[in-house]
Amino acid sequence: MGAGDITSLDMAGNQEERARLVAGGPLEGEEGFELKLRPQRLQEFIGQPKVKENLAVAIAAARARGEALDHILLYGPPGLGKTTLATIIANEMDAAFQQTSGPTLQIKGDLTAILTNVQHKQVLFVDEVHRLQPALEELLYSALEDCRLDIMVGQGPSARTHSFEIPAFTFVGATTRIGLLSAPLRSRLGLVLRLEFYSHEDLKIILNRSAQIINVGIDDDAALEIATRCRGTPRVANRLLRRVRDYAQVRGTGHIDRETAKAALEMLEVDQHGFDEVDRRLLLTIIEKYQGGPVGVNTLAAALAEEPDAIEEIYEPFLIQIGFLDRTPRGRVATQLAYKHFGVEPPKKQNTLF
Repeated sequence: MGAGDITSLDMAGNQEERARLVAGGPLEGEEGFELKLRPQRLQEFIGQPKVKENLAVAIAAARARGEALDHILLYGPPGLGKTTLATIIANEMDAAFQQTSGPTLQIKGDLTAILTNVQHKQVLFVDEVHRLQPALEELLYSALEDCRLDIMVGQGPSARTHSFEIPAFTFVGATTRIGLLSAPLRSRLGLVLRLEFYSHEDLKIILNRSAQIINVGIDDDAALEIATRCRGTPRVANRLLRRVRDYAQVRGTGHIDRETAKAALEMLEVDQHGFDEVDRRLLLTIIEKYQGGPVGVNTLAAALAEEPDAIEEIYEPFLIQIGFLDRTPRGRVATQLAYKHFGVEPPKKQNTLF
C-alpha cells in the first residue's frame, strides 16, 4: 500500500467517523468542549494504569537527571486520550508544548521551521504520525538521534549538507494504525505505549468528573448507564453526556438520573452495547441476507453501500472486540452473541462454527 492509498483511506475513514455519534474520532465543533474536560496532570488522568506507570517512572527519572524525556509513541484506537497524555507529559516536565499532525507537514520546510525553533526539553506532538511523508521522516531521524538537523543546500554536484545543532527535545508520536508506521521511525522512539479501551468503572469516574466540570448533576447509576454505551471510549462518553445533559434540561429536571439517561440514549438510537444504526445494519445484513456468513468484505460493502476499507477500519474492530463478529479466512461471520442481541434464532449450520 502506497502513501497515496493510505491518505485516501484515512480521508474516507475520517469522513465516515465524522458522521457518527459513537465515533472515536473528534466531531466538528467539539474541540472547545473537549479542551475544558481534559485533565492537566498524570494523577488526574483516569484509566490506562500501565501507561501511566511507565510514564510516571520515565518522567521522574528524566526530571531527576535534568534531561529531556525519551521519545514516545502512543498508539491505540481514537478517542482514548493520546493527545491528552501528550499535553500532560509537557506539563509534568514543565516544558513547552507544540502540536501538529502528519498530514499538515507537507514539505521539508514545514518540519525544518518547527525543528529550528524547538526549545530545550520541549514536547513536540505529532498526531497521525503514520501519515508523515518519507522525506520528512528522514529529516527527522538525525534530530531524534543526535539533536542535529541536516539541511541540503543547492542541487546536483554543487549540493552541500549543512548541519545545525538543536536542543534536546521530546518527540511524541500518536497513531491509530501502528502497522503503517515505518520500522526506522519506530526504532527511534524509546517508549512505545498502547492505550486500551476503558472499563465501565473508569468511564463512570470520567463521566462524574466531566459532569462536575460542566455543572450538571448526575446519579451514579445514570453515569454507569452512559458508560456501558460509549464503546470503552472517553471521547464518546463525554459526547453522550453532553447530549444527555441537553435532554435532561429540555425534557427533565436538569438532573440526570438513570431513566433520563436511558430515554435520551434511546432517542439518540445508541443501544446498551453502544451500537448505532450503522452497527445494527451491518450485523443484520450478515444475519438476514447471508444466513450469518461467512460473507466477503467486498460483498458486504456492496450490500451496505459502504467502502470496504471503512468496514475493515471503522465498523468491524469494535464488533470483533466485544465478540459480535468474527473475521475468518472465508469472510465475516455473525456470532451467537449477535443472534441473541437481535432475538434471532441462529441457523443449524451456525452450531458447526462455534
